[in-house]
Amino acid sequence: MAPRCWRWWHWLGWPRIRPPSASNSTNSGFYRHFSAQKNPQICVVGSGPAGFYTAQHLLKHHTQAHVDIYEKQLVPFGLVRFGVAPDHPEVKNVINTFTQTARSDRCAFRGNVVVGKDVTVPELQGAYHAVVLSYGAEDHQRLEIPGEELPGVCSARAFVGWYNGLPENRELAPDLSCDTAVILGQGNVALDVARILLTPHEHLEKTDITEAALGVLRQSQVKTVWIVGRRGPLQVAFTIKELREMIHLPGTRPILDPADFLGLQDRIKEVPRPRKRLMELLLQTATEKPGAGAAHQALATRAWGLRFFRSPQQVLPSPDGRRAAGIRLAVTRLEGVGEATQAVPTGDTEDLPCGLVLSSVGYKSRPIDPSVPFDSKLGIIPNVEGRVVDVPGLYCSGWVKRGPTGVITTTMTDSFLTSQMLLQDLKAGLLPSGPRPGFAAIQALLSSRGVRPVSFSDWEKLDAEEVSRGQGAGKPREKLVDPHEMLRLLGH
Repeated sequence: MAPRCWRWWHWLGWPRIRPPSASNSTNSGFYRHFSAQKNPQICVVGSGPAGFYTAQHLLKHHTQAHVDIYEKQLVPFGLVRFGVAPDHPEVKNVINTFTQTARSDRCAFRGNVVVGKDVTVPELQGAYHAVVLSYGAEDHQRLEIPGEELPGVCSARAFVGWYNGLPENRELAPDLSCDTAVILGQGNVALDVARILLTPHEHLEKTDITEAALGVLRQSQVKTVWIVGRRGPLQVAFTIKELREMIHLPGTRPILDPADFLGLQDRIKEVPRPRKRLMELLLQTATEKPGAGAAHQALATRAWGLRFFRSPQQVLPSPDGRRAAGIRLAVTRLEGVGEATQAVPTGDTEDLPCGLVLSSVGYKSRPIDPSVPFDSKLGIIPNVEGRVVDVPGLYCSGWVKRGPTGVITTTMTDSFLTSQMLLQDLKAGLLPSGPRPGFAAIQALLSSRGVRPVSFSDWEKLDAEEVSRGQGAGKPREKLVDPHEMLRLLGH
C-alpha cells in the first residue's frame, strides 16, 4: 500500500497545476487536460515489484489510461515469488496489492512473452503511447577468478531460484554432500542462502519451498557455512533482521572472531542509528560470554561464521580436478574513509576447504533489445529520472533503472517517480498524439510468430492448482516449476 503522503505528492512536479478540491474535483484542470489524450495505451515490461508499482501509480493517477504488463514467465510477481525467502511469507503479502492492480479492467497481464525475442521494443513503441522497462536484474555478477566454472560453484541467484521454483533453475541439483559451504558476499541474499542451508528441514516443510529443493535439503550434509566479505564489519550489507534470524536459528551457533571487532565500539558512536544497532548486535554476539546461551550452543550441530577482510582469488579443485574442494582467499586491509573505503590485498593468502561455493556478490541487468541504450559497466539503462536517454517515450523503473539495490519499498518509490515523469510528459504533449492500437497490434504479431500469451485469469487457475497441491502437505502452495506442465494445465 502506498504511503498516504503519495496522495498529492505527484502534483509537486507540475507547476501551475493544483490538486482538485473536494468541492470541484471533477472539473480539475488536470483531468480536463488528460481528457484530450483519450485512453493512452501504456506498456510495462516486467511484472515484478517495479512493473506492478509503475502500473499501479499510472492507473491511479490517470483514470483513462490502459496498462499492459508483459512478462516472460508464465506467472507474475517476479522476485516477490522467485527471490523472497520461503520462510519470509510476510514479505510476499504485497502480492495482494499487485493482484488488485492486475484485476483492474484497465490493466492486463501478458505472460509468456519474451520482449526482445518474441516482440521487439520498437514494435511495442509503435503500438503504445509509452513503454516502461521494468524487467529487473536477471543475471549475477561473476567472480572472474580461476576455477569459477568447476562443479560445486554456483551463483546465489541460481540457488535462490532453485529453492523458490524459478523454472530456469529447477534442474540445478546442488550437491550438498559436503561438510562446509562458503558464501562469497555479505548481503541479505547471502544470509538468506546460509539460513536455508542450515535451517532444520522440519521448519521449512510448512513454507512454499519447492518439494524438490526440500528433498535435497533433507539429505544435506552441510554443517558449517562461512559468509565471506572483502571488507570489515562496518561495511556489511545485510540488515539487522536477517542477522537476528541467523543468531537465533535453531540448532546452530555463530562463529565470530572478537579480534575482528577490536575498536569497533568507538568507531560506531557517530554512525546512523540503524547501522549502530546492527554493529552493537554483532559486537554482542562476538564477545558474548558463556551463560544462558551456552546450553543452546552446546546442543548446536551446525555453525555459521563471518569472515572479514578476505577476497576470493581462486576456487581450488579436488585432486582429480573434477569439482571444487576449497577457495583461496586474499587477505585484505582497508584504505580510505567513509564511502571511499576500499579493500586492498596485503599479499597474504588463506585456503579455506569447502565443497560448495556460492557467489553472492550482486545481481545485474542484461540488455533487452539492440534498440535500447545500455550501460554495461553499471548494468543499467541510461536514464534521467526514469526517462531513457535519447529515446522519447521510453522509460525505465526498478533495478534496471538504478541498479540492484534497496528493498521493495525502495522500488515502490522509484517506480512512482518514473510514473510521475511519464504522466508529466503526457501532460506536456511530449508523447504521441492520436490513438494507438496497444495489445491488438502486438497480439497479431505474436500470433503470426506462434506465441500464445497467458492472462491473469490463466495465472489464477495455476495459483488455485498450486494452493490445492500444497494443502495435502500443510503448505501454503506447491509451486509449479515446469512451464510445459503449466501450459498443459491451461489447455495451451
